[in-house]
Amino acid sequence: MPQTPTTIEADLALDAHARLGEGPIWDAEGGRLVWVDIHAEAVHLFDPSSGFDQVLQAGQHVGAAAVRSRGGLILAARDGFVLLDPATGAIEPFVAVKEDPSTRFNDGKCDAAGRFWAGTMAYAFTPGAGSFYRLDPDGSVTAMFGDVAVSNGLGWSPDWRTMYYIDTPTRGVDAFDFDLAAGTIANRRRAVEIPREAGGLPDGMCVDAEGCLWVAIVRSGSVQRYTPDGRLDRTVRLPTSGVTSCCFGGADLGDLYITTSAELVPEDQRTAQPHAGGLFICRPGVGGQPPCTFGG
Repeated sequence: MPQTPTTIEADLALDAHARLGEGPIWDAEGGRLVWVDIHAEAVHLFDPSSGFDQVLQAGQHVGAAAVRSRGGLILAARDGFVLLDPATGAIEPFVAVKEDPSTRFNDGKCDAAGRFWAGTMAYAFTPGAGSFYRLDPDGSVTAMFGDVAVSNGLGWSPDWRTMYYIDTPTRGVDAFDFDLAAGTIANRRRAVEIPREAGGLPDGMCVDAEGCLWVAIVRSGSVQRYTPDGRLDRTVRLPTSGVTSCCFGGADLGDLYITTSAELVPEDQRTAQPHAGGLFICRPGVGGQPPCTFGG
């Protein structure tokens, strides 16, 4: 008989009331969580040891952030990639990516070779308006593919031979053969199908040290763990429906941090969900992979 998935409850780590919390990554050197509030045009630096959350204004929508190996952060912003100095809050252009002004960058992550992968989406959620890009450490940008609706979560298998990718309206996670040395992808196929019974759509995601996928199911109040063959085996429950993304952090990479959105909760449900937009945490019993940084 099929095994019943384990259910885990998440706790509130920070009552942030984020409009659209997204893109959490663990800064191992700084011992902090970097995450963004897209609609507030803000980058957050959360220190779990003190509970202090530093907020830096980007002056434009920011879909994702990554730690730079030489210090500071790089942001996938509205029109391209920009640099952020957390010490001063200074923003510096890095590489412009010219698309239709009706689009913006959304989710993104770095690979073990120091590349930053990020995709775009239309503000109006127009099907096919977005693209998926690779930013190399030398500043060169390559469009990997187009015809994207809402470019969202991505991650890699521990052996770096598979890249996982979410285009939210497709209701699933796709896999590509991944060549780390060359930075190429091939053989796209469906890895995980998110059933309608899940109660929402796939948003952000991460991959743990065992190669399993943790997928934030927006509008469902849950993060679901899937094995590489598509089997659901764990569910994390949250007290708000606007679940957006997740990543592993902490000194042992055993903490699962989860971002949420206040704006994605229907107005008639917000009173019953007072911590919508909060940052949540749980210890799911498995660790994450070491975080990667941008080499440029």
